[in-house]
Amino acid sequence: MAMRLWASTAASYLRISVSPRGFATVVKDLKYADTHEWVKVDGNSGTIGITDHAQDHLGDVVYVELPEVGTGVKQGESFGAVESVKATSDINSPVSGKVIEVNEKLSDSPGLVNGSPYEDGWIIKVEIDDPKEMSCLMDPDQYSKFCEEEDGNH
Repeated sequence: MAMRLWASTAASYLRISVSPRGFATVVKDLKYADTHEWVKVDGNSGTIGITDHAQDHLGDVVYVELPEVGTGVKQGESFGAVESVKATSDINSPVSGKVIEVNEKLSDSPGLVNGSPYEDGWIIKVEIDDPKEMSCLMDPDQYSKFCEEEDGNH
């Protein structure tokens, strides 16, 4: 009981939520795509990565294909790939824009996507073209429910 209380307090402090049924971690101030990417908006730029749910289903990530800085990305379209011991999966952009930074650490340490999908394992940063695209994305509660329903159908 004390451990559950501690975990709940820690999750609250870190602004994350963990589904009571044990599903993946969801961060409260992010938006989520139904293809399991997240975006954190800061002004007119957005940091993009794959969700904890996605990395959990992929298994150990062994390679991340990164786009070049300056490349244009479109909402819902692939800009790279994540290769794991189980499969290779496209990474789709949750927003349209221009790549302004890539996470170079992933070249040497692709496992950051597994160990820290919302912090050290981010993939790209983009200059967002149209902030209205955010309305097409899920909030944390919607995404948690989406993952629970998806996992229930497997």
